[in-house]
Amino acid sequence: MSSHLPAFRYHPDPLASGSIRESVESCACCNRATGWIYTASFYTAQEVGGRFCPWCIADGSAAERFAGEFVDSCGLDGVSEETLREVTRRTPGFHAWQDPHWLVHCHEAAAFIGEVGYSELVAHPDALDQLRHDLRLGGWHDAAQLEQFLTHLGEGATAMLFRCTMCGAHLAYADAS
Repeated sequence: MSSHLPAFRYHPDPLASGSIRESVESCACCNRATGWIYTASFYTAQEVGGRFCPWCIADGSAAERFAGEFVDSCGLDGVSEETLREVTRRTPGFHAWQDPHWLVHCHEAAAFIGEVGYSELVAHPDALDQLRHDLRLGGWHDAAQLEQFLTHLGEGATAMLFRCTMCGAHLAYADAS
C-alpha cells in the first residue's frame, strides 16, 4: 500500500481534521492494515466489525459493501448526483457535536477545511459574515449576544469551516454541544 493517502476533493486534509489517523488496525472492508484508519461516522443499517482504511473510502468499496454513507446528504441540495455520491460515499466525514452536514456553494459541494474557533474564523471574513447572517436568520436577533457567541467560538461551541470548490469563498456553520 502506498504511504501517500488518497486525495479527497471535498475533504482535502482528513489527517488535520482527525477523520483519519495512524493505526495498526485492519480495515473492516479490505482486511488490510494500511497504517491508517477512518475515525468519524459511517451510517448503515448493517453490522460493521471495525473501521475503514482511506483507500476503501476513496474507491467507494466500503460504502458499497456495507450499503452506507460517510456523510448525510442533508444540506447537499442542488448538487449533481455524481457529486452527491462522491461526498456521501467516497469522502471521509468529520467529527461534530451535532449531526454534521456538508455545505454547498455555487451549486457544488464545498470542501471541508476543519473545525475552527473565532480567531481562525476571523481570517476568513466571508465565512464569518455568512455565519453571522445565518445565525440571525436562525433567531439570533440581539446583536450583542450574537457577537458574544461568535467571539467565544472554540469555547464550548465551534465553527465548521468550508471552502467553495468553484469560487474559493469560505463558509461556515456553528456546532455546539
